[in-house]
Parts: sequence; C-alpha cells; structure tokens
Amino acid sequence: MIKAIVKKITPRFVLKTYHYCWAFFSALFYLFPSRKMIIIGITGTNGKSTTVDMVSKILIAAGYKTASLSSLRFQINDRIWQNRLKMTMPGRFAIQKFLHQAKKNRCKYVVLETTSEGIKQHRHKFIDYDVAVITNLKPEHIESHGSFENYKTAKGKLFQSLSKTKKKKGVDKISVVNLDDENAKYFLHFKADKKWGYGLKDSLIEADEKLIAKNINTIYPQTKFFLNNKEIVINFLGEFNVLNTLAAISVCLSQGIDLDLIIKVLKNIEGVSGRMEAVSKEPLVFVDFAHTPDALEAIHRAIKPLKRGNVICVLGSCGGGRDKWKRPEMGRISNQNCDRIILTNEDPYDENPESILDQIEKGIDSKEKLERILDRKEAIKRALQIAKNEDIVLITGKGSEPLMCLANGQKIPWDDREIVRQELNKIHENKRNI
Repeated sequence: MIKAIVKKITPRFVLKTYHYCWAFFSALFYLFPSRKMIIIGITGTNGKSTTVDMVSKILIAAGYKTASLSSLRFQINDRIWQNRLKMTMPGRFAIQKFLHQAKKNRCKYVVLETTSEGIKQHRHKFIDYDVAVITNLKPEHIESHGSFENYKTAKGKLFQSLSKTKKKKGVDKISVVNLDDENAKYFLHFKADKKWGYGLKDSLIEADEKLIAKNINTIYPQTKFFLNNKEIVINFLGEFNVLNTLAAISVCLSQGIDLDLIIKVLKNIEGVSGRMEAVSKEPLVFVDFAHTPDALEAIHRAIKPLKRGNVICVLGSCGGGRDKWKRPEMGRISNQNCDRIILTNEDPYDENPESILDQIEKGIDSKEKLERILDRKEAIKRALQIAKNEDIVLITGKGSEPLMCLANGQKIPWDDREIVRQELNKIHENKRNI
C-alpha cells in the first residue's frame, strides 16, 4: 500500500531516472555479464513462456549450455527452479544476478521472457540482446501504459535495443516477427542484420527469411503441419501453438541449428506446465493461463474440434486495477463458447472480488448457464461434479501459478492442477463407495 502511494506521488521522470540508474548499477556490479553470451529476448502478449520453453529445449538438445527465464521457471543448464515471484521479469538486480550465474556456468545462450512492464521500468537496459522475438500483440496493460500505442512502443524498445548495443564478434543481430500479426511491419522496421518472419498464411510483407506452416491438422493430443515439405509434430493444440512453434524454429534456425534436430526435439516436448495442460481425460480437463480475450478465444478455437458434450468453463479476472476493460470481454467470449460458466476468484489483490465478477458478468447474456462461486477451489469442485465423461472442463486464468494474491499483500499457495487431481480423486472414491 505504502509503495503504491509513493509511486503515485513521485514524478514520472524521477521514477524513470531511478529505474535507469538501478539498471546501470546492477549491470555494473555484475560486470555486464550479457556481453559474454548470446541473449534471446522473447516478448508478446501471449505465447512467450511456451516459446521460451521450446527454444531452450532445442538449444540444449543441440549441445549448448543454456539458461532461461520465464513466468514459469528459471533454468541454468540442468538446474531448474520455479518462478514464485508473481512477476515474469524480475527486478534489475535479480536479472543481472541471474545473467552472472549463467555466465559463471559457461552458458552460451540465455533466453529471456521480456515483458512490456519490465521494459517500461528499464529492466531490459544494459542487457545486450542479440535476438528479439515478437509472438503477437493484443491489447493488454492498457491502464499501466496509458494506451495501446504506448504498449506497442514498449515492446518495440526490445527490437530497438538490437541496434543500440555493440555487436558481438561473429554474432548477428536477429529479429523474429509474427507476419500474421497486424503490427508486423512496425517490428520489422527496426534495424537488424537478418529479419525472420513466420505465419500461417502467405504474406506479402518482406523479410529475409520466411517460415509458413502448411496443412495444419489436429488429432488430439497432437498437431501436425508441414514446413518446407517436412512434417512437424507437436504435442500441443491450437493454431496459436503452431505460431509459437514457428517462432521457436525461426530462432533456432537463425543460430545454425539443423531443422531435422529441431523437428526431433519438438516431437518429444510433452507440453508446457499450465499451458493447455490436460489434467484429466474423462472428463477432459484443461488448465490454462489464458488471461486476455485473445488468448481465451484462441483456446476455445483449439478445443472446438474436441467437443462431444458440454464445455464447462471456470474463470475469473485479475484484480489490482489491471485491465478492467477486458472483464466483460472475457464474459462475452465465455458466453459464446461455454455451455456452463462458473465465475470465481483469480488474483483479486486489494480489489473487491465480487465487483470483479460483476464486471465479467456484464458480458454474459445467458444467465441460466451462469454460476458464481467466489471460492476458487469450490468452483473447480463444482465444475468437476457436474461434468460428464464426454464434457470438457476449461479452467483459465492461473495456469500453473503457485500462488494466489489476496488483499494486503497476502499470498497463499495455489495450484489449479493439483486441486483438479484432488477433487477428481474424491469424486472417484465416492463413486466406488456407492
């Protein structure tokens, strides 16, 4: 609370200067470790963590010592630990320390999930990025940035940084852009030694290299498509995950990794924690991080071919005054795609949880399909109780996040997936006892 008040009354130029100086001194303290490694920055509204995971696994399989940082986890070579910060991109000192540890462990590559909030606070400064990737750009963090254009500009600063840092010996500056995104030209206009573009449809937008997926076919739990006449098989659903895969392939090809090795690694990746993660088969229960309208719509498109019975949705929306505009939109999308909707708590912070649900409910016309259960565990339990074997239960908003953020800075341990397992076990046990 005190921190929020201080931020509100402090002039913006003072805050910017503070963040910039702290970034510089953090890098100086650790002797600018990013200068000795190849740094890959992945930004975008959705798909960042999945793309980070894919790129990291391919680099490791290619024999490179690799570190990575995402909203899901930290990794330095074989050492992996969970990101419990409720912050995708840590503070400046923490990032530089992580880079220092990666350098100390002789990593050649570091893959960083790079957020607009982090860029806004100069957390990307004094990190010498060599590859910049944009997965997509949709409205998010509008209250924080002031407008969509400001949000886009923040993302653009990652690409701008390619030409503002000294080129490392023998290392090209690479940009990788989703050509299907309406903002592709904006990101391609930034200077780079080589520009890669990828997409699902042939694009007239110019790039030095283009990867276009053809003949996409989903047969649960796999998706198959062709690239340069070679079949790619991934254990992910949805066209959005094909795009994430193309982004990862583009990065790895730009680093000279053989496509056949990339294909082999991708086929063996068994999904990403909390990203379209199937926790149960009967009923089919998916847990996903989707917290934006675009991400939620993409998931519904992905599960539509799998529908045999009802789709039962459990969702809420993050509090803390964040992106209130999207709440009725999330309700509208659920209204269009779900047969049953259970609204529940997500991460309310200091906002009134009931008010958050009121705002989501504004987008839901069919009140007969709606229930409100504020206790998230009880909401998940209710969804599983009413689900038949042929139904799909979709639980969105938190994915594999290990904490729930409540009022007054309180954080409690949480895991949607574990709650699903526990409640299903109880249901099965009760059936056996009848």
